[in-house]
Amino acid sequence: MKFQTIFVTGTDTGVGKTTVSSAIAAALHRQGWKVGVLKPAETGCADGPDGRLLPQDATQLRYFSGCQLDLHTVCPVALKEPLAPLIAARREGRLIDIEELVRAHAAVAATHDITLVEGAGGLLVPIAPSATCANLAARLNALCLVVVGSKLGAINHALLTMRHAQSIALPVLGYIVNFLTAEPDVAARTNVDVLTEWCGPPLGIIPHLGVVTLTAECRQRLADIADAAVRLDELLVPA
Repeated sequence: MKFQTIFVTGTDTGVGKTTVSSAIAAALHRQGWKVGVLKPAETGCADGPDGRLLPQDATQLRYFSGCQLDLHTVCPVALKEPLAPLIAARREGRLIDIEELVRAHAAVAATHDITLVEGAGGLLVPIAPSATCANLAARLNALCLVVVGSKLGAINHALLTMRHAQSIALPVLGYIVNFLTAEPDVAARTNVDVLTEWCGPPLGIIPHLGVVTLTAECRQRLADIADAAVRLDELLVPA
């Protein structure tokens, strides 16, 4: 059975998109679904053992999803500097082609039941000339899933994200609140109630996940947490 692609975006950079996506992917994979993952453009990549840039987020997504595609297919654009993809590419003398990313998505989606696409930062991060992550999500006909890092300022960022998506008719599947520390402050603790009041209930509330390692034990731990904390059935929207 084919399900619609989910484009995972965030209210900011560093809010846990990769970790949340990994947990969801691990849980869906454990349910028996073939889960494809795509990190269209990853920046801040270090040199790998073979001398090529190694996209760490894409590597993590690939491991937790059980996706068997090669890393270059999962992450077609790897860039060195930790900047917005458009800027990092320009500084390397490269040009990101949005159509290349659309084709990369098609290649992943063709062999999987559901595909998770992780964007860069938030919806308005420029990824290619005249194209933001929101534009890419629209080109992929994806449903948007917003990861809200629970911290001071998250309410404003979440509302801005939701309302921009609404303004361009980008369908939002829902949002997930991700706790960024083991001992959240008062802002982090009260965000859930306020977000529920303004945006409706979240699809999930993820506790602080701590260190994530590419091990079978951690994959089981993340899958268990996603099973318990996320309404996974609501992510499986028939294509």
